[in-house]
Amino acid sequence: MRIVMMGPPGSGKGTRAHIISELYGIPVITTGDMLRGAVREKTEYGLEAKVYMDRGDLVPDSIVNGIVKDRMGKPDLAKGFILDGFPRSVNQADALDEILKKKDVELTHVLSVVLSDKVIIERLSKRRSCPDCNEIYHLVSKPPKKEGICDKCGAKLILRKDDKKTVIRYRLLVYKETTHQLLERYEKMGLVVDTDGEIPFDELHDHLKKLLG
Repeated sequence: MRIVMMGPPGSGKGTRAHIISELYGIPVITTGDMLRGAVREKTEYGLEAKVYMDRGDLVPDSIVNGIVKDRMGKPDLAKGFILDGFPRSVNQADALDEILKKKDVELTHVLSVVLSDKVIIERLSKRRSCPDCNEIYHLVSKPPKKEGICDKCGAKLILRKDDKKTVIRYRLLVYKETTHQLLERYEKMGLVVDTDGEIPFDELHDHLKKLLG
């Protein structure tokens, strides 16, 4: 099983990716964590990415493409994989096709999380992050034990720039503009399977098993 996850920020695609990983025993390949790590370390690569991330823009293909290429050669992907955060453009999709073609395999599913902008803004604007240990909280669904303080390390929680409403709206606009052609591409290939982004967490396992078979 070789899956690409698609969905706007805050849609729950990462959660779905990890559930699928547990269900089918295949790894999740996440480019976002690697990008954020490079930004934290202030590498030349990370500083380039930070310019785009701070604006809420998607990071250009030229910065992202090599990340997945190396990862795809690892032996733990023999049974399959779940790509979360790649591809984000038609150019990246073309690059992925070439990588898979050389391995004589193809994608099996493109799982697209469908959710309204209103729900996404509500979700993300109530998210709080720990700047020291990177633990994520939510004021409604996962509040810290002590208001404004990280349960794990005691640091003061922050509202990330990416989680401010104005930035969220812009990120959603950018997502729609840049992924429209990509979704159309995969729809023509018959790979797209929609998943409702508002399904309760305790129902997700059964829902995803039914979708993916």
